[in-house]
Amino acid sequence: MDTLVRKPYPSDVTDDEWAFVAPYLTLMAEHAPQRCHPLRELFNGLRYIVRTGLQWRQMPHDLPPWAAVHQQTRRWLAAGVFETIVGDLRALLRVAQGRTPEPTAAILDSRTVQSTPESGGRAGYDGHKRRKGSKVHAAVDTLGHLLALRVTPASEQDRAQVAELAAAVQAATGETVEVAFVDQGYAGEQAANDAAAHGIRLEVVRLPGAKRGFVLLPRRWVVERGFAWASRFRRLARDYERLDATLAGFHFVAFALLALHAALPLLWVL
Repeated sequence: MDTLVRKPYPSDVTDDEWAFVAPYLTLMAEHAPQRCHPLRELFNGLRYIVRTGLQWRQMPHDLPPWAAVHQQTRRWLAAGVFETIVGDLRALLRVAQGRTPEPTAAILDSRTVQSTPESGGRAGYDGHKRRKGSKVHAAVDTLGHLLALRVTPASEQDRAQVAELAAAVQAATGETVEVAFVDQGYAGEQAANDAAAHGIRLEVVRLPGAKRGFVLLPRRWVVERGFAWASRFRRLARDYERLDATLAGFHFVAFALLALHAALPLLWVL
């Protein structure tokens, strides 16, 4: 365990959390000769960036240099470690609630993230939201745990992403998902066929005919809640990333931290 010689930040990983995630993050030996900074402090640097929305070069001086944290983050994202953490914690949390480790139902939805000068080159315009940026397409289980995620320009239609999302969902769960709940943006024969090709039946949850004001829709509120949680990570409040893969990766980081916090009581048992 690395001993901190600085005053801790609220975003720092706890001892119990570190004991769980360290094996996932150790891509090479902790005492490898080329390692200049403690792995735990590099992870704290990433957590600080994602939580606060800080620019890389504004990393506090008592954390490792921004370049070291950035380089290690790129390695973690490329290795898919946060997808693995999310998957394992999802199974753990589901079993703790008396569910099967892998879900049989999913919920698909998207949110448009406002572009910035860094991401504007790949941004699209969402005519419905009247916003220029990137669209984050996500699939969660009925408890809100992330299954799959895809980033496109905001001009892309939700129904056009069904095939890739469905394939990613089945790859993440071992092809256990049988039904996916969606809104009216996914209606249509092509979207239904794309989902069916991967063994998933689309069920469109429609608004009531006499809608007035905000209406809480069955099933679909779960994914909306997940987007709200992700937005509390300030790095995800807008699209600050030059690469869409980085924006997607940071969403998995955020959902991994959320699941890790939720699993803390279970980690004591483990």
